[in-house]
Amino acid sequence: MARALAGCGALAGLVTDAWIQPGSLQARLHRRLRDRFHAGLSGVPVKHWSEGLLGFEVLARARRLRGWPLILARNAWFQRRVARWLGSLAPPARGPQPVVFSYSYTALEPFRVARARGWQTVLGQIDPGPVEAEIVAAEQRSFGGGKSRWTAPPACYWDDWREECALADRIVVNSAWSREALLQTGLAAEKVVIVPLAYEAEASTAPARNYPPRFDAVRPLRILFLGQVNLRKGLARVLEAARSLADAPVEFWMVGPLELAVTPDGETAPNMKWFGAVPRGEVARFYREADVFLFPTLSDGFGLTQLEAQAQRLPVIATRRCGEVVRDGVNGLRLEEPTAQAIADAIRELLARPARLAAMSAASGVENRFSLRSIGQQILALAGPVQVSTDAPS
Repeated sequence: MARALAGCGALAGLVTDAWIQPGSLQARLHRRLRDRFHAGLSGVPVKHWSEGLLGFEVLARARRLRGWPLILARNAWFQRRVARWLGSLAPPARGPQPVVFSYSYTALEPFRVARARGWQTVLGQIDPGPVEAEIVAAEQRSFGGGKSRWTAPPACYWDDWREECALADRIVVNSAWSREALLQTGLAAEKVVIVPLAYEAEASTAPARNYPPRFDAVRPLRILFLGQVNLRKGLARVLEAARSLADAPVEFWMVGPLELAVTPDGETAPNMKWFGAVPRGEVARFYREADVFLFPTLSDGFGLTQLEAQAQRLPVIATRRCGEVVRDGVNGLRLEEPTAQAIADAIRELLARPARLAAMSAASGVENRFSLRSIGQQILALAGPVQVSTDAPS
């Protein structure tokens, strides 16, 4: 978001928790934070607390904070610093007042300061909120609560979020699904607007894909599931679909950290291959070697992996409960509901018509509506020039 606004000449500053200069001592000592920098923002003032963040994490580890207590403490730590910094800014002598863009769950304290000073506020809602939590809770009860590491957010998390929404002049969501979910909570429809995520594909064009005239045991249909392997992403539905396709020439490639008590030799199917978490540099290989990307999410704010797949000309099977990337029958297949039956039926359709995959691949790519410039212009249309952007730490 900061880069999109900067590209439109509308960003006066970025506020974030960590900003690590390449080649610095911090970059050498803290590899996990090396990517917390972008040369495209080198001309923009950045306010950060990198050393303070590292100190917080050391203290949190000493206190053995985990799960929601850690998330809440981390968010509170960041908000306090942003609020103090915003409060220290001198008001503009002339011209329009600043607009503060801040992401959900770390916007409360900054928005209180901004509204007290008469500034506009725009909330970037990263997910479908309480509705999504209810969906995951129901899925956990159905699948078996003891097998999932997911725990529901505490009530105070949603109380603070509702105040954030009340303080926001506009709420930006990344998909029609998120907007639908937020309206179910009682938010005013005119306050919630859709702006998708941005994605920059590599400069080189992905090569055309070659599909066999038919799939068989020697050359099965390779289905890629990449990301967090959990209930929210539809894992339980994939397990059921894979078992129903046990006699079909298909392979499910499961790439990402497993967040369920499910093991390859436990409740899975023989046509599932488990790769676990892989380094970022190896992700592109899975996109290149797969035949279709499966995104059976039960709920997502957007699902950026859809655009990563499209950048590699990989057709996508996705539910409607995420960002609108798939044009049904053109660059992939769109499932009305994320059921195991719907997933299996879509796969059977592609098994029967491999030529359709080739046509979908040829029609795949990252559309201009997802470019940084397009996203920046859509944000500017909401509230005029955005002067301050805050970036949530978690």
